[in-house]
Amino acid sequence: MAPVAGRGVVVVKIGTSSLTDERGIIALAAVAKLCAELAQVRAGGRPVVLVTSGAIAAGLPVLGLADPRPTDSRVLQAASAVGQSRLLATYDEAFAAHGLVAGQVLLSPNDFFDRRQYLHARQTLEVLLDLGVVPIVNENDAVADDEIRFGDNDRLAALVAHLVHAEVLLLLTDAPGLLTGDPRVDAGATLISEIVEVDQGLEQLAGGAGSARGSGGMASKLAAAKIAAWSGVRAVIAAADRPAVIVDALDEVPGVGTVVVPRSHRLGARKLWIAFALPAEGRIQVDAGAEAALTGRGVSLLPAGVLEAEGKWEADAAVEVCGPDGRVFAKGLCRYGSDLVRELAGRHTTTLPPEVSREVIHRDDLVLVP
Repeated sequence: MAPVAGRGVVVVKIGTSSLTDERGIIALAAVAKLCAELAQVRAGGRPVVLVTSGAIAAGLPVLGLADPRPTDSRVLQAASAVGQSRLLATYDEAFAAHGLVAGQVLLSPNDFFDRRQYLHARQTLEVLLDLGVVPIVNENDAVADDEIRFGDNDRLAALVAHLVHAEVLLLLTDAPGLLTGDPRVDAGATLISEIVEVDQGLEQLAGGAGSARGSGGMASKLAAAKIAAWSGVRAVIAAADRPAVIVDALDEVPGVGTVVVPRSHRLGARKLWIAFALPAEGRIQVDAGAEAALTGRGVSLLPAGVLEAEGKWEADAAVEVCGPDGRVFAKGLCRYGSDLVRELAGRHTTTLPPEVSREVIHRDDLVLVP
């Protein structure tokens, strides 16, 4: 096979269910296929970053816990600690067969939320790519806090694609892409080959979680592709076991998977994290004047424009912002807890207690969303 002509950085994510056999054990043939295709891309001069799951799956058999798979998060984190080095050793051997060197990079959510950490993570990945190394990225599952983590590696991959200014994000899964229906019950389900805008209908079509061995599913793939699109990155959801899937996706072969078209406007890392990585804990309704100011002038949300608050949250939580008609148009980090939002709703800033922030949501923490 001929190498792919060099262009921008390619981020490839593969999930546990695509890397393991029916017993949940790492399949060496799947790793070999993946690494051979990535090597072909590298031979063509294109830098590649691999985001991989599978550390837990690699660790469970060593601990005698593969069947049945445990559900205790502490045990799974321990299995990840055991499996991480074994998974990387498997990749090392597979890449070495093609003359490539791999390097492990473990990331946490704070690496994307804190500006200094973000720049440091980007620099690390850029140096690795400049040295010809294939960075293998994973979340640090062994010590990740359940309340502060990515949740799945699809989202991590999308954020990494933003981090390295990738040209393409390829999300490899067990399905050929997003289909028009569930093929198990709809024999006429067909591939959706291109998505210009990820809307609520498509998100409902994607459904819920994936297999028992993985933490994602088509819903998380589509969510990651949406993040990538808002990063200006072309995303492709495709089947990991398809022959030459990576090469064909980069060559834009028709029917290789579901392509999500990138948006022309690129969000910054912090706002991308607020918009897509943090769950909304409530909702603030604002009046028409505040909505016009937020959408038209890019200002902060002040108490005077607030009508009411729905839900309960603490200060600095992520909340949705909707207009008088109830339509959500923004999301941001609220400087007030929900009780204080209700107490101060409609008040002018000159009447606020001195110890209270003038802004309910500062413009730097506010993202306009479709």
